Amino acid sequence: MGLLDKWTKKKKEEQLKEVVDTDKNQTVAPVAKKATEKTEEAKAVVIAPVAPKSLAYKILIRPLVTEKATIAESGNKYSFLVTKEANKTSIIEAIEKVYGVKPRSVRVINVQGKTVRFGKSYGRRSDFKKAIVTLPKGKSLNLHEGV
Repeated sequence: MGLLDKWTKKKKEEQLKEVVDTDKNQTVAPVAKKATEKTEEAKAVVIAPVAPKSLAYKILIRPLVTEKATIAESGNKYSFLVTKEANKTSIIEAIEKVYGVKPRSVRVINVQGKTVRFGKSYGRRSDFKKAIVTLPKGKSLNLHEGV
């Protein structure tokens, strides 16, 4: 396994080298480079996206898409599943880096997993942490793009 680990590590290092923009000394996704090149002619302001393997993407696991969460989006409240180690300040920083919007407030909820039955055997769903992010008026997140 040691040889395979070295091979995959080299492959990851090569991918990271491609992502790093040497001119600006910032990590920019390859897709964003093409977008910024096109918009440089128009002098539009482009927010540089965060690299996919950054800490912000490790804190925000995924948006929570439920009926209740979708209804709350009309009031500028967005729900996310976050890591168990995340706190309010780290969630605020992650939202700013990923979406470019500073949240007005964040509420964090520890959800206990339910006990479930599969025939005769019992099981338990895993615990998770949920964050409800409230944005200022006029700001929104496009979470359902392409769904």
